[in-house]
Amino acid sequence: MKTTFNVLGVAGSTRRGSYSAQALNIALEHAKKQGAEVRLLQAKLPLYDPNAPASKEVEEAAEAVAWADAIILASPDYHGSMSGALKNFLDYFYEEFAGKLFGYIVASHEKGLTVMDQMRTAVRQCYGWSMPYGVSVNGPQDFSGDKIVNSRLSKRVQMMARDLVVYGRLINGQFVRDLGSSEQDTFAAHYRP
Repeated sequence: MKTTFNVLGVAGSTRRGSYSAQALNIALEHAKKQGAEVRLLQAKLPLYDPNAPASKEVEEAAEAVAWADAIILASPDYHGSMSGALKNFLDYFYEEFAGKLFGYIVASHEKGLTVMDQMRTAVRQCYGWSMPYGVSVNGPQDFSGDKIVNSRLSKRVQMMARDLVVYGRLINGQFVRDLGSSEQDTFAAHYRP
């Protein structure tokens, strides 16, 4: 029986000093304090082409997604939408998200609600599970250097990391048990070999 719990953070910004990536790193540190193994992945993949052979970057991303039991997606708010880099990352995966819980971080001066809704919709279409809330950061108001200075935001990031690990273990654990059972009336039955 597996004893580790793996959390993958996917940074959807390519900007140096990105606030969403900074918040993601802090969330991953909190997940580590909850006993999770963590990894960070930059969503820098070639433009999705289903006919193209897999590149080294795509193979590394696929390995990281397979390794993960839960995933945190982080994106800046670009014109009310997630970054193109993050959307492109999501285009590469489908069944790989089943049985995994997702958390969301958005850097936005307008709360990033449409961005989180779009990320949730994409994950739901790929049969992943979503946290019922996300984290929105407003760059200069919430950060000084790479530290969060907004105490409410700091607590929310910590809470999300904790909940992602606790509830992610439950959801992923049941999904894995259902994969190994012969019961047919379960979501996981669709993913059995």
